[in-house]
Amino acid sequence: MHELGITQSIVAACCERCGTARVSRVTVEIGRLCAVMPDAVRFCFDVCARGIALEGAELQIIDLPGRGRCRDCGREMDMDDLLACCDCGAFGLECIGGQELRIRSMEVFETTEGL
Repeated sequence: MHELGITQSIVAACCERCGTARVSRVTVEIGRLCAVMPDAVRFCFDVCARGIALEGAELQIIDLPGRGRCRDCGREMDMDDLLACCDCGAFGLECIGGQELRIRSMEVFETTEGL
């Protein structure tokens, strides 16, 4: 399950950025064509975040649709998998969206220390 390693990388990147602040929410974009299962990332997130600044943080996953462009007729369309074909009958669509996997944002709790 490569989602565990991916989730560990997400958590590590967030910890590197948040310093000592507690994280309340992490928003991640996962494209449908990137071969990552959002439910598996969600499951792994709580395990990976245990005992660190992300413990208890909400994980918000934005599902990005797959998009393709026909190399023959130029038509753009939604894709559910990389083996999709165009209505014109052509195979091998060019993937133009849905392979993304990125951290979109991270929210931290405000601290009132030093005030």
